[in-house]
Amino acid sequence: MDTPPPAPASTAPLSPSVHVRGLVKSFGQTEAVRGVDLDVFPGEFFGFLGPNGAGKSTTMKILSGLMRPTEGSVQVAGYDVLRHPVKVKARIGVLPEEPVLYERLSGREMLWYAGRLFGLDGATIERRTEDLFRLMALDEGDAGRMIVDYSMGMRKKVGLACALVHRPRVLFLDEPFNGIDAVTSRAIYKVLRGATDGGMTVFFTSHVLEVAESLCTRFAIIHQGLIRAQGTLAEVRAAAGASPGTPLGEVFADLVETDTTERADDVLAWLK
Repeated sequence: MDTPPPAPASTAPLSPSVHVRGLVKSFGQTEAVRGVDLDVFPGEFFGFLGPNGAGKSTTMKILSGLMRPTEGSVQVAGYDVLRHPVKVKARIGVLPEEPVLYERLSGREMLWYAGRLFGLDGATIERRTEDLFRLMALDEGDAGRMIVDYSMGMRKKVGLACALVHRPRVLFLDEPFNGIDAVTSRAIYKVLRGATDGGMTVFFTSHVLEVAESLCTRFAIIHQGLIRAQGTLAEVRAAAGASPGTPLGEVFADLVETDTTERADDVLAWLK
């Protein structure tokens, strides 16, 4: 009897980890976010970039369930953020620009607390704590000290460990490399690379465009609440009319800069 051929591999497209349509957020008469559409997929390192006041932090707060949108639909990790906020929050990790940690706990105690909040058992927390601290070069002495005595770099390491300990499907990072040294940055790069290789989605904001260019697989550039370009670096270059090989920083400036240079020339003429 002939053996039946193996079933063909599924060719169904991946469902997005982050799916946003028509997102609007208004504060009084001011629209901070104006009709944003986004799709971010499993395993992507997605750079969400824009100048100050562009709508980045507002969008990220909505995606992570910390702020209600005025209009639009948002699904994260397969769930609507308004209808199923607890299910969304159980499946995401968040590292804000300034980590919010309990300063009278040690780093190890903070991670234990985060793990228990997400329902992990003690053995799993201990094992993952050892793995994460080793990856981030936090030794036993550092792990046992109170967080009040930590540098900003050490706080960000512990904050990132807390965001990762439950193995989230989507990780939101707001300026994770701001104010930290090159050694700490390298340790965090390594952790994030490993996470995306394992299928995690990383949604990342940064003003350090060289870092974004080296890490991210796709980008969205937002300015004045609107998406100006979205896609791979090649697609974003094309949207800006830039040639192949143009650095991301130059592409970014072309997309968001209006008359800044001209106004600076006029205003600062007296310095010349």
